[in-house]
Amino acid sequence: MITTDEVRHIAKLAKIKLSDKDAEKFTSQLGNILDFFGQLQEVDTEDVSETSQVTGMENELRKDEIKICDNGDDYLEQSPHEIEDHMIKIPKIM
Repeated sequence: MITTDEVRHIAKLAKIKLSDKDAEKFTSQLGNILDFFGQLQEVDTEDVSETSQVTGMENELRKDEIKICDNGDDYLEQSPHEIEDHMIKIPKIM
């Protein structure tokens, strides 16, 4: 069983402010959730195979295509920043 102090500690870690009323409410709710996970741990899953994909969908892959660019400036034009002397000029960070 989880205590109200533990709920307050979790809320503090998550930077969530809780009133005393909320702390009591969430102690009960979180306790119920943890009890349910305890029940799940009791289920025998020894003969159950792992499942990684349940929808049957597969990744759609595109063919890699090489696009030759005659001029390096075409690549530079893709930048949202200013171009100066065939280089991308980025803003100062500091």
